[in-house]
Amino acid sequence: MSFHKQKTINKNIQLTGVGLHSGQLVNLIIKPAAPNNGIVFIRKDLDKNNIIYPQVNNVCNAMLCTTISNEFGIKVSTIEHLMGALYGLGIDNVLVELDNEEVPILDGSAKIFVKEILKVGIKISDVPIKVIRINKPVEFKDGPKSISINPSKINLEIDFEIKYEDHLIGNQRNTLKVYEDDLNETFESRTFCLFEDIKKLREMGFAKGGSLENALVVKNGNLLNNEGLRNKKEFVNHKILDCIGDLYTTGYRIVASVTCSQGGHYLTNKLLREVFKDKENFSILEIKEKNLPHTLIHKNFLRSIA
Repeated sequence: MSFHKQKTINKNIQLTGVGLHSGQLVNLIIKPAAPNNGIVFIRKDLDKNNIIYPQVNNVCNAMLCTTISNEFGIKVSTIEHLMGALYGLGIDNVLVELDNEEVPILDGSAKIFVKEILKVGIKISDVPIKVIRINKPVEFKDGPKSISINPSKINLEIDFEIKYEDHLIGNQRNTLKVYEDDLNETFESRTFCLFEDIKKLREMGFAKGGSLENALVVKNGNLLNNEGLRNKKEFVNHKILDCIGDLYTTGYRIVASVTCSQGGHYLTNKLLREVFKDKENFSILEIKEKNLPHTLIHKNFLRSIA
């Protein structure tokens, strides 16, 4: 198979679920798209001005999820898990149609998106992919939270750490080479919260659709989900999934090294905005077979997720 060519899916994928924050039912259809189309969201519940592009400067809110909007104020929220699945599987072009404002949370991870994409299969075009190469270090800090992006020769490396007072979560750190490592644990890792934060979140208008079916809930050092953790570093691995999905708002896969401490959607978006302020910070390269970095031939792209 030719992994340096742009890819889409073979046929439509239909999914139904609730929005994590809205609590509203949403029907979602992921459709194949032509090369150079990119990822495009379409609000089918609206008759006009309903196309939204997941681009860095279209992120209008990054509090607890990533929300994008167009020039008419039409929004789509909680796009990060789907975007992470598309990035990890190397999908360059799809149309994402939905009949509400929020992408369904499903099980709180990217696992179901990945399973459904692999079920219908991936279609490879004859058009070369493009990647963003970071040329200069860029950093953004917000108090004790920090994120930086640095040049890397052949990979997207993510080094992420989280720090929580709750001893079950505690301090976790993991590193991932996105184009080389097995992504199954990243894909399957679920969103999480502390039990004591739920009431406050709902009063703020968030987490109305949250449950033990779609989120890990931790109370006083104990996990309330009967299933238990899917992997030992599920908390930080979910943050890495979010980071991958948010990085895909650049429109392309990235060759870079990202280091983040206690970050999230907001920090990632602020970092990307800093990167794109100066054209000297990055280059956009068309990857042809003769100059293809070996790690972009992701050996795990077509591996089934358990």
